[in-house]
Amino acid sequence: MSVPTWQRAPYAAMTVDPSDLVTRLNDAAHALLGAVDGTPLVDAVPGWLARAHAAFVAAPPAPATAPAPVRGPLGDRTVDAHAERRDDGGAVWWLLDVTEHERLTRTLSRERERTAFLVEASNELLSSLNLQRCMEVTVRLAARHLADAALLVLPRSDRGHPVAYCGPDGLPRRETLALDPAEMPGLAEALQGFPPVPSRWIDPGGAPAWAHREDLGEPGAMVVTALPGHGVPAGALILLRGGGRETFGEDEEVFARLFAARAGAAMSSARLYAEQAAITDTLMRELLPPRAHHLDGAELAARYQPSGVTERVGGDFYDLYPAADGDPDAEPLVVLGDVCGKGLEAAVLTGKVRHALQALLPMAGDHQRMLGMLNRVMLRDDSTRFVTLVLASVRPVGPRLEIRLTSAGHVPPYIVRGDGRVETVETRGSLIGVLDEVVATTRTAVLEPGDTCLLYTDGITESTGGPLGDEQFGHDRLREELARCAGMPPEALAERVHMLASRWGGDGPHDDMAVIAITAPRRHHLSAVDGHGPGRFTT
Repeated sequence: MSVPTWQRAPYAAMTVDPSDLVTRLNDAAHALLGAVDGTPLVDAVPGWLARAHAAFVAAPPAPATAPAPVRGPLGDRTVDAHAERRDDGGAVWWLLDVTEHERLTRTLSRERERTAFLVEASNELLSSLNLQRCMEVTVRLAARHLADAALLVLPRSDRGHPVAYCGPDGLPRRETLALDPAEMPGLAEALQGFPPVPSRWIDPGGAPAWAHREDLGEPGAMVVTALPGHGVPAGALILLRGGGRETFGEDEEVFARLFAARAGAAMSSARLYAEQAAITDTLMRELLPPRAHHLDGAELAARYQPSGVTERVGGDFYDLYPAADGDPDAEPLVVLGDVCGKGLEAAVLTGKVRHALQALLPMAGDHQRMLGMLNRVMLRDDSTRFVTLVLASVRPVGPRLEIRLTSAGHVPPYIVRGDGRVETVETRGSLIGVLDEVVATTRTAVLEPGDTCLLYTDGITESTGGPLGDEQFGHDRLREELARCAGMPPEALAERVHMLASRWGGDGPHDDMAVIAITAPRRHHLSAVDGHGPGRFTT
């Protein structure tokens, strides 16, 4: 290597003789070390490099492998020192300034850690749509990764501001406080969604009493940032560091806002889900069928199953209306219906039909008129869906029940006699919501004690399954099974019909199913006719 090349080398280089004197430095080494030729090594370089030189020359030569560089500080810089052996027992040291590389490495490592944390936070926050859990996850992660402790304040509710806190112990706690956001600098603004106040503007000593926590001691630094939500702020996050800790840097505040954005989105989603669930539950209670036990002298039982596994309502429905008080001619009314379609749209139309029927109850004594009025209501709707119905007016006559049945496009009811006979009630009519006029026939059946009238929807008979999986349960099979149900109480009969149809269909898709059993109570044993009374129909 020529001297000019050595002198102009872009990296600092120096030679050290066996007596530990620096014998030569190039221009870069002069500028970096500020030493001159002939300076003892211990006076020319930092202690860590002098010790590295001593260890290098004392170690036996290893020509097959180059020695690993050593790294250390040199003033405000960081250098990597690479050594080469000289023939005289000395060494040549090349000093590479790696300050910027080390800074970038630290920055990259920090960003990787932050990215991993944001991924962890997103996964935990989005794993639940429960607002309270989102609050706890937010303060727990914030206290673990961003500060010593974290406070989460939500907008005011009826009882106050919901608050979640997590301290150095990592255990989140929730409470509701009657606090004034104006007492905490930046909190009122954060709850309104304004940009955060820089932490250097916040005096921790002026924080209100509710922000001081015993497990943290006196706070040394605070950051207050908004939790952005869907259109409106989801709340505010307060990060706390204990006394003696360093204040929050600008990049830490920016990172806290990134975390707050994810937490706010998760909590807004959780709050929206809770509101929608509450609305759905309220509406669903209106759509769920009533419980059936007794209705003005008749024993009742019903079973209902929507087509979807996760659904609670569908297109099939039933309603029970007791007789109006004060009207001696009023009769209890049982309604079983089937709206065309499945799922939510059918359930919505079901609700409309049930509300319309309730409004038409004053004319329940006249089935034809009631069905005609309902038909007009349906025709005014833009929907192309239709409804099938069967109306059953029940009147106790001594120990018997007299039932007037009118079908509008619905499958005909069955009468299960106490002796095992199964009779079809031949009532038929046109669909509701299709033609301008409804044409329907009304039949009257008399139930002796123990007899049952079965109303059902086509989801029972059209349940498809069987040995080959392609055969419907059908009316014939239903009649055969009903013949074996003679004398059963209505609960057992309705449960058996529903169970048989469900088992026949197996795990495959099925339509909505609804069954109502109306039974004349057994008040005494009719020995004159072997416990069974004669059945009859009248028009």
